[in-house]
Amino acid sequence: MRTRLTDLLGIQVPIVQGAMQWLSRAPLAAAVSNAGGLGVITAKSFANPDQLRREIAALRAICDRPFAVNLSLLPELAGPDPAEGWIAACLAEGAPVVETAGRPPGPFLASLQSAGIKVMHKCPSVRHALSAQKAGVDAVTVVGMECGGHPGLDGVGSLVLARRAATELSIPLVVGGGVADGFGLAAALALGADGVVMGTRFLLARETGLPPAVAQRLLASDERSTRLVMQSLRNTARVLDNDPARAVTAAEERGADLEQLRPLISGQRGQAALMADDPEGGLLALGQCVGLVREVLPAAEIINQTLAEARAAVARLGRIMED
Repeated sequence: MRTRLTDLLGIQVPIVQGAMQWLSRAPLAAAVSNAGGLGVITAKSFANPDQLRREIAALRAICDRPFAVNLSLLPELAGPDPAEGWIAACLAEGAPVVETAGRPPGPFLASLQSAGIKVMHKCPSVRHALSAQKAGVDAVTVVGMECGGHPGLDGVGSLVLARRAATELSIPLVVGGGVADGFGLAAALALGADGVVMGTRFLLARETGLPPAVAQRLLASDERSTRLVMQSLRNTARVLDNDPARAVTAAEERGADLEQLRPLISGQRGQAALMADDPEGGLLALGQCVGLVREVLPAAEIINQTLAEARAAVARLGRIMED
């Protein structure tokens, strides 16, 4: 499959692995990139830039294809903004692609692009995508409200958002939120996108290393198994509908402020829950498309299956149009 995205990034298939804190590490990113997609390491999984540099080196040891480093520029609820350190690590290691999310990456664009690094910006609205395009990013990802993690504040679904973005943007467009298979890929391409990002599907890739109880909980989930939290903080997140998520909702309804919510929404609590294999231990970002995922597969098999499904979807449309 050749699109503007594959040409821009030097990849073989227009599939980007979603950035998942604590889980998007070298084994998963390498497996996705080796299968022709764009694997992604999440900078916020690491305590400092040196750890990120070591993870990039570990990825390069098992993969010689393009990959990306995700840098969250979202509101930092846990402390000072570490973005400059992550940027320095990406420059030092020559990361082929940097994916930013949150506020515009304008202050970092010149240094990254002058080093030959492609910059993709992920956002939840057309207006933010247009701002990123104006700033000079190489590609934009828009995510609809179905996505796991941060879907923004507008509540617009991927179907509308994808088509709106395709009509407004001139740079390569990636669409996420609700995409977990080849039918979603075919739909996104039909709407004018150049590729898709899949987070929840790769959450259940074998190389992610999701512990068994958590994996089984997700496999038993459906499209109703998520909830939106942190809306009162204007930092909305879609997560697994578990005990901690319901506790956050109850606290927000009581008018809790950030300091009161912090123990419930802490990323460290989520990491500890994963390490303890406890699906009720902390918040876990999860998209509604979990209802489309029914088995843990190797990343390469996920990509091959997605491409086969996309071709089948296009063939079906061809038959319908002929009839």
